[in-house]
Amino acid sequence: MAYKIKSRIWIETENNVLLGEGRVKLLKAIEDTGSLSKAAKSIKISYKKAWNLIDSVNKSAKKPVTINSIGGKGGGGCELTPYGKSLVIAFDEINKNCWEFLDQQLEAVKKL
Repeated sequence: MAYKIKSRIWIETENNVLLGEGRVKLLKAIEDTGSLSKAAKSIKISYKKAWNLIDSVNKSAKKPVTINSIGGKGGGGCELTPYGKSLVIAFDEINKNCWEFLDQQLEAVKKL
């Protein structure tokens, strides 16, 4: 019989989610595309949902996570702040460490 552990990690403030896998995926897409609308398209979510997620992250964080520029002839843009980039790195590290720990725990269960 094959065992597997399932888990999802997110970081919360009092009543809001600061970061989770979906929010981090969106932040990474913003970093890659330089645009909230392009990022939303690339991860197949609506612009409205993407905007709401980023708004929630920015309101929950202690400093701005993204910087938006107003559209013009070339259109607007969105980019991560240095703080936003550090949050993504920290979340990825927490996630990686958690999975390594869970894999070790699963090995212990398999030996029972």
